[in-house]
Amino acid sequence: MILVTGATGTVGREVARQLAADHAVRLMSRAPARPAVPGPRVENAVADFARPDELAGALSGVRAAFLVTGHPVEPHDERFLEAAVAQGVSHVVKLSAAVVADETDDFLTSRQRAMEEAVRSCGIAWTLLRPRAFMSNTLSWADPIERDGTVGALYGSTPNAPVDPRDVARVAVRALTESGHAGRTYTLAGPEELSAHAQARILGDVLGRPLRFREWTVREARAYLARGHPPPVVEALLERAALQAGGGKDLRGDALAPLTGRAAGTFRGWANDHAHCFPGSR
Repeated sequence: MILVTGATGTVGREVARQLAADHAVRLMSRAPARPAVPGPRVENAVADFARPDELAGALSGVRAAFLVTGHPVEPHDERFLEAAVAQGVSHVVKLSAAVVADETDDFLTSRQRAMEEAVRSCGIAWTLLRPRAFMSNTLSWADPIERDGTVGALYGSTPNAPVDPRDVARVAVRALTESGHAGRTYTLAGPEELSAHAQARILGDVLGRPLRFREWTVREARAYLARGHPPPVVEALLERAALQAGGGKDLRGDALAPLTGRAAGTFRGWANDHAHCFPGSR
């Protein structure tokens, strides 16, 4: 049995989908729900990271687990790992972030480093996945595209190496189901260095409508981020953006093609496959 946390999220859902055809999969969620993906051996487990008894039940009989956590303060990783050790889980694949290796000590990155250390020191075989920004982050543009066709971002001309979440999931599935990945850290980046402005141009081509791009000020970016994040996370994300704008991020990856056996997906390919998620697509 393989446990997938975050199965309704960007990568977790795709990991569950790719596993479902050939493996017994348990999807952990905090509330009863239909399985995020169909499959004859897919089941749900209701568990909250704050409840050790529920974690124990979700991890019972599990040999490998895909761990996705997102709370910036609560020790979700530590609680999960303690329960995993108690239940005899043999391998944990942790979704982290490439920024952990960058030269920044912002609040969020420091917490992510602590999460990685908890995984490495828990006594279970581990694999760390460190993706760059997800191509799917541009789904946040759907509303402004519908409103007036104008999208924006902070430091919009600065390149990143966005990665297709489906590629990240492919690496996770390999790590969960094959030997040889224990103790490995994989940095996952897309095949192109693209700015937000370039992504907007490509997305406009795919949708068949030119998109206008507007550079955000730091003040505008702070206000936008504050809608969904507490102040320490907002400031951490702004620090990360400034680091990238200053050339402080190594955008290279090292694992996609060797591990998946295929070229990393391009942003244009991702946009073509997800055009239906945006208003006005052809």
